[in-house]
Amino acid sequence: MRIKTPREKRILYFKTALRWTVYYLLILLSFIIMTSGTWYKPILLVPAAMCISVSNGQLSSAFTGAFCGLLIDIACGRLFGYNAVILAFFCALVSLMFELYLRPRFFNYLWITAVVAFVQCWLDYKFYYQIWDLADIEVIFHTVTMRVWLYTMISAFVIYPLYRLTDRLLLPKIHMTLEEAIRTN
Repeated sequence: MRIKTPREKRILYFKTALRWTVYYLLILLSFIIMTSGTWYKPILLVPAAMCISVSNGQLSSAFTGAFCGLLIDIACGRLFGYNAVILAFFCALVSLMFELYLRPRFFNYLWITAVVAFVQCWLDYKFYYQIWDLADIEVIFHTVTMRVWLYTMISAFVIYPLYRLTDRLLLPKIHMTLEEAIRTN
């Protein structure tokens, strides 16, 4: 580790602000793509929220998950805050898992995104379709819900490289302040 100088501190602040700006621009681009097109479209904001949760802290991940969830509620016409609660919880959990147990690898991101997207789609099916006990409601699960989940997983292959490139270019390196360097020696 190197000692952080005041100039590097300014660069750190600039890169952090630029990184979060790029994150939210990519989220807004995902929202625009998600709201245009056909009926069967991927929920792009779930893989985007999971990508941000891989390399950031719990609080910022939970906030980003809540923001992405609110955008999903707006795009899908759901109860306002329903997906926000789900994604805020899962983003904080995923951030904690990557901080403590997992490495930021593509396979780890992919299986966690698959689980979170499936739970989100399954809860959506349970609360918006199956609860009304209509005839042949299983057809919606197999034709609509699973297709949306599959499209979401395919879109995760495109979204992950964009966020990893942003992290590689703008994620700050670990430096020590002068006080930390004096205390450790």
